[in-house]
Amino acid sequence: MSTAAPRPRPDGLPERLRGDDTLVMGVLNVTPDSFSDGGEHFATSDAIAHGRLLTAQGAAIVDVGGESTRPGAPRVDEDEELRRILPVIDALAAEDIVVSVDTMRSSVAAASVAAGALIVNDVSAGRADVDMGAEAARLRTRSGTPPVFIAMHWRGHSDVMNELAVYDDAPREAATELEDRLTALREAGVEDRFLVADPGLGFSKTGEQNWDVLADWAGIASHQLPILIGASRKRFVSSLGVDRDAATAAISAYSAEHGAWAVRVHEVPSSLAAVRVGDRLRRSLRR
Repeated sequence: MSTAAPRPRPDGLPERLRGDDTLVMGVLNVTPDSFSDGGEHFATSDAIAHGRLLTAQGAAIVDVGGESTRPGAPRVDEDEELRRILPVIDALAAEDIVVSVDTMRSSVAAASVAAGALIVNDVSAGRADVDMGAEAARLRTRSGTPPVFIAMHWRGHSDVMNELAVYDDAPREAATELEDRLTALREAGVEDRFLVADPGLGFSKTGEQNWDVLADWAGIASHQLPILIGASRKRFVSSLGVDRDAATAAISAYSAEHGAWAVRVHEVPSSLAAVRVGDRLRRSLRR
């Protein structure tokens, strides 16, 4: 079965992240207005403490973001984004925590990698900043390798994303559009071995379209790259009428069974248990 194929892994990360288990990426929003936890970790000291907690709970990666991407959210300027995240990245990286920076700005990516981030998580896949691909290819982490670059399917900024959820075939079109962005990143110099693909759940997609994209794992995996799934607490998950972290954990199990490299979540323990179940089922399929 296709779900039993060995999962791709990106290069450039510590050896402890290179096993066969699906990784859990913990969300750390250093913002006052994120849709789920805006303001809870806005103070630098609170953000650092929460990053440590996510790690203690089992997150292999902490994804630090200083700009909300919820529908309708206004953009923050570059200086404010840097002010929010750099002290947090610096403190967590100093404790050997693997940090990802969630940003659409090449300048913020560069400053974050200099501060110790090993991963650049760009929800626009380089569309929001035309310099992002070349900058990601040029950057070097403290270990001397390029950062891992997560490229997500994206059609537009938060203020217009809902208006752009128009598709004839959402899974096929999302996969095609993401492949176009991956091609552009490759042409800018980003190597496949440092690329991760994210289908962009919750971005420019209706609730039904999100489920359709998630159900089409062949389309998600069509890029032949490691896969990140970010469904945590999003509106299409909440619409099920059950606890959103429990529903997120169910998606985490599904993602792990199908071979995802990582899942990005707000609540780590339940998704860590879920991916272990998914991983175990996947190993049985490989026998």
